[in-house]
Amino acid sequence: MHFAAQTHVDNLFKNNFEFTKNNIYGTYVLLEACKVTGQIRRFIHVSTDEVYGETDEDAIVGNHEASQLLPTNPYSTTKAGAEMLVMAYCRSYGLSVITARGNNVYGPNQFLKKLILKFILLAMRGKTLPIHGDGSNVRSYLYCKDVAETFEVILHKDEVGHVYNVGTKKEMRVIDVTKDICKLFSIDPETNIQCVES
Repeated sequence: MHFAAQTHVDNLFKNNFEFTKNNIYGTYVLLEACKVTGQIRRFIHVSTDEVYGETDEDAIVGNHEASQLLPTNPYSTTKAGAEMLVMAYCRSYGLSVITARGNNVYGPNQFLKKLILKFILLAMRGKTLPIHGDGSNVRSYLYCKDVAETFEVILHKDEVGHVYNVGTKKEMRVIDVTKDICKLFSIDPETNIQCVES
């Protein structure tokens, strides 16, 4: 199961070459190792729903697995590129692959820079919560235990060569998630949310 990736959006704008190196070249190295050894029965490539581009705020639900890929930043572009490599190794070398496009995961022991945990920690410290742009980007958020159970199913039961969205039908704007966190800590969103340039 290939979960490794450069994902932290704040780093994206400082040095996007690292995203290309880690997400595309890193995936290539793993695929090549699988091809050379011939001992991997299944390669699960963990991608992201961000390869679809921005979800329309008015959309009832996100994208279907066959939707066109329209990445909008270097992170999502490198994840789409890695997906293309994975499919090429499936078709060209017969490698048994499955791609899973996940949403934003939250839960215990999460990386401190991810949105929900980062904002909880900032709110606990009485600091402002910085959102990129106006916060209208729509995202799904999944609890880590649900994601782990989904990957257990994908690993053992699903068909090789397929792409699966790992998500939820409930999508929220970043600004609404941020306001919910403000509400949890009884702080005023008007004074505690700061819009920053990407």
